[in-house]
Amino acid sequence: MRIDVITIFPDMVEDFAGRSLLGRARERGRLDIRVHDLRDATSDVHRTVDDAPFGGGAGMVLLPGPVFDTVERVAPPRPLFLLGPGGRRLDQAMARDLAASDGFSLLCGRYEGVDDRIRTDLVDDELSIGDVVLAGGEVAAMVVLEAVGRLVPGVMGNETSAVEESFADGLLEHPQFTRPAEFRGLSVPDVLRSGDHARIARWRRAAALDRTSMHRPDLIRARGGLTPEDRRLLAEFGFDVSGAGEDR
Repeated sequence: MRIDVITIFPDMVEDFAGRSLLGRARERGRLDIRVHDLRDATSDVHRTVDDAPFGGGAGMVLLPGPVFDTVERVAPPRPLFLLGPGGRRLDQAMARDLAASDGFSLLCGRYEGVDDRIRTDLVDDELSIGDVVLAGGEVAAMVVLEAVGRLVPGVMGNETSAVEESFADGLLEHPQFTRPAEFRGLSVPDVLRSGDHARIARWRRAAALDRTSMHRPDLIRARGGLTPEDRRLLAEFGFDVSGAGEDR
C-alpha cells in the first residue's frame, strides 16, 4: 500500500514513519510511504512556499504553485486529502476504509492554511483529526499514518490485535493485565487466571461493555443501547447494570 505525504517538514514525517511498527512495515515492503518536500518545487533562492493573504490579515498562506507542481511531478495516489478542519473527522471506520484501499495521499497545510484554489481545484477531499487547532498538518498526518498503517494486512504481527481493540466493535477495549498477579495489594481478576478461555472471552466482553457504559455512553447509544443479552452478561460477572448506557 502506498501513502504519500506532502509537507514543508519532510524530516519530521520521515522520522516518524521510519520508526516502530511503520518502520518495520516499510522494511518488509508492506507499506510504501513516500514523503515529498514542497520546497523542492520552488525556484527562488529562498525556496519560498508562502505569501501574505490578499485582503490583508495575520499570518501567511501556502502558495498554490509549489503545491500544484509537486502533485503534478510526483503523481501521488488518489484520493489526495487536505488535512484541515473542514473534512470528515477520522474515526476507526474511516481508518479501516483507507486501509482497504490501494493508497491515498495527504497534504499538510501550514501557517494560516493553503490558497483556496488548492482546496477547490486540486485535492479530492479534506480530512480532520478533530476540532483542535494545530500549527500544521504534520502531526495530523502522523495520526493518519499510524491509524491506517497498522490496519494494513501483514503490518501487525498479531492480526487479532486489530479485532480486539477499542472501537473495533463500537466499544472501548476490555481492561488488560500482565504479571505479577498481585501488585501492591491489587489483584488480577481470577477469571483471567482460570484457563477457561470461553469464560475469559465472556468476561472481556462484559468488561468492555461496562467500561464503555461508564466512560463513553455515547458509543452505547450509537449501538442502539444495551441488548438483553448484554445486560445478562454484565450481571453474570457482577458489573453494575443499572444506568448502563446512560450518562453518569
